[in-house]
Amino acid sequence: MAAARHFRTFLFDLDGTLIDSIPLIMASFRHTMRTHLGAVPDDTAWRAGFGTPLRPQLRKFARDDEHASRMVDTYRAYTDAHHDRLLKSYAGIEGALGALRGAGAQLAVVTSKTHALARRGLARCGLEEFFGVLIGADDVREHKPHPAPVLAALGRLSADPADAIFIGDSPHDIEAGRAAGVQTAAALWGPFPREALAQALPHHWLAEPTRIAALAR
Repeated sequence: MAAARHFRTFLFDLDGTLIDSIPLIMASFRHTMRTHLGAVPDDTAWRAGFGTPLRPQLRKFARDDEHASRMVDTYRAYTDAHHDRLLKSYAGIEGALGALRGAGAQLAVVTSKTHALARRGLARCGLEEFFGVLIGADDVREHKPHPAPVLAALGRLSADPADAIFIGDSPHDIEAGRAAGVQTAAALWGPFPREALAQALPHHWLAEPTRIAALAR
């Protein structure tokens, strides 16, 4: 773990970090696989792609691009229908964000979800007020683990990478943050085990959301 640091800019992944959307994501995956393949692969095949855009994830299971497009449509329709019922914020997140805002920190979301759906999730969980800046999959051409979405968020905030930290639950988040030149923190309340996150070499570990505020100046 890196030596104690304090930051002025906090970038957050969305799913598995700010909001517990894992039940929704897995239900959407299983429904899509049953509909288009007639069988559901092991959950680990889908979880490995958490943190990356939807279409490339589904293309791995599709026969061709047209089949992948139909799978995307099915997945999104199921997600839209069940979104509000299966979504909630993690305990302690709202308080942590309030503490960061009270300390004068800048906040942004960096997600591989589309901008509109990410905004809907934040609103459903009562977190939208904290984030004036959100970078979604349709806001950039390259996606995590590429640094582009992290750099886009820093640009929107006019923030110094040396004074920023990216908090996420997947190895893709950590890799993107490191490539963008910011400090990174692994959120251990998400779906990835510590050993998987450790391979991406996060600078910091966060056991629970209540630990986030201690990183603010």
